[in-house]
Amino acid sequence: MSGKERIALDAMGRVKRKELTVAAAAGLMGLSVRQARRVWKRFRAEGDKGLVHKLRGRSSNRRLGEEVRRRVVKLHQEKYADFGPTLACEKLAEEGLTLSPNTLTALLKERGLWQRKRRRGKHRKRRERRSCLGSMVQMDGSHHDWFEGRCGKCVLMVLIDDATSRTYARFYPAETSEAAFDVFGRWVQKRGLPRSLYVDRHSIYRDEDHPQKPTQFGRAMKELGVELILAHSPQAKGRVERRNAVFQDRLVKELRLRRINDMAGANAFLEGVFLEDLNDRYSVKAHKAQDLHRPVAAGLALEEILCVQDKRVVGNDWCVRWNNRWLQLDALHAALKLPGRKVLVKHLADGKLIVEHEGRRLSARELAARPQPQRAKKVIVNNRTWKPPADHPWKAGPARGARTATRA
Repeated sequence: MSGKERIALDAMGRVKRKELTVAAAAGLMGLSVRQARRVWKRFRAEGDKGLVHKLRGRSSNRRLGEEVRRRVVKLHQEKYADFGPTLACEKLAEEGLTLSPNTLTALLKERGLWQRKRRRGKHRKRRERRSCLGSMVQMDGSHHDWFEGRCGKCVLMVLIDDATSRTYARFYPAETSEAAFDVFGRWVQKRGLPRSLYVDRHSIYRDEDHPQKPTQFGRAMKELGVELILAHSPQAKGRVERRNAVFQDRLVKELRLRRINDMAGANAFLEGVFLEDLNDRYSVKAHKAQDLHRPVAAGLALEEILCVQDKRVVGNDWCVRWNNRWLQLDALHAALKLPGRKVLVKHLADGKLIVEHEGRRLSARELAARPQPQRAKKVIVNNRTWKPPADHPWKAGPARGARTATRA
């Protein structure tokens, strides 16, 4: 099942156990109440398989043929590259290629040929809190001189529930993907998976050069079924920004009073004292008592999703390279014929590397150094002729008395 279908399965299971109403499950699944009733009816009639989309594996009857798609893109780039999508579709229709502006935009986005033009700023209004705990969590990294020069630079990663202002935070050396993975994983272990996560447009969450391609963090959120929402301005996620201001005021002074001068001590103080007091003081009651956090699916290794993953090509020596680290695949996978193929390498938070091929984990051991090819010893051949020096015995005259003795 897909992530969206697993969410529906969890919601329908909770309805079956009478933990939720169908209307509440509709909000959890992102559907209307009418559609949720249809899903509930199908679930009761067919069970789990009733939640799987009936068109799974089938292409749309309205899909354009590959030849037509290629012609559309080629003609657009040759003649109408600077046209808007509506005008470009009108011109393409005059040449016998009829399609909608949305279809043309999708074709160009698939090939990285579409750039959205910036528009004028829109009128904005205050956004109300979400009604349920776990509906949306805001996350941000706060850069500040937390130790007032007593320690090196560090960043405070902050998460806050939009409905209740329940907060979690932890110090890290820098705002990196590893820090975002770790702090989000700690939130999940404490409360569960939220329905959505609201973040800024940091490179951790969005690749400016390839916006259509998810980052490592975006890929992890997609696998977990958490909607990743990118804010267009700091003011859009004002709740976490205001909580950062509270930390920069109160936490700095507390660290100074308690003479805490390192991240380890600061994190222990946050976990043991500060966060509990902060939540008791500033958290509010949600409009609805339902908790929309989802438990992690059984059999799903959270640490293997919240990590850096990338594909690598297996060498002819059955070695895989990852950041100048070398993994030797075991011979028991010889039947897979892996040399020249790509495998998935997962770099866990503890430094461990896991290699997988088509969902199957491979046995591998890390080499201490880069494997060196065996070199044949060069045969040295001496072609120079040797000439004896002038004082060599070969060039000396006959010994004295030798000829006299012969005559005698």
